[in-house]
Amino acid sequence: MGVDSILHKLDGVRQSGNGSWRAKCPSHDSKGLTLSLRETDDGRVLLHCFAGCDVHDVLGALGLEIHDLFPERQCGHAPPERRPFPAADALRCVAFEASVVLMSAAKLGDEMRPLPPCERERLAQAVGRIVSALDASGVTL
Repeated sequence: MGVDSILHKLDGVRQSGNGSWRAKCPSHDSKGLTLSLRETDDGRVLLHCFAGCDVHDVLGALGLEIHDLFPERQCGHAPPERRPFPAADALRCVAFEASVVLMSAAKLGDEMRPLPPCERERLAQAVGRIVSALDASGVTL
């Protein structure tokens, strides 16, 4: 159920900002606009009564339940992708791995001889991590 359906059930509705409204709380007898509603970017409806009414009491007075504050799930659609860590952390990791690549390249250039096996393995690991970061972000080479 969307915020519009809830707003139609309320009295004294006034828009108080972009995506937010005030209204008379149906759970108690008040002349003021004590109920605040806001619709989030993902379609959830947040509500709060400044007189202290419980959300379940407000919804009960409207003939609604808590699930009515959330958008309907679309069958057959995957849930939104959640990143396991912030993008800034991924960029820090890529920057560190790039420095490993840079140090290996400098060593190759200075000494003009092949890297020892342990350093080649670490260089391959750095390149693999950079490619994995690109794949996770949806970037193709």
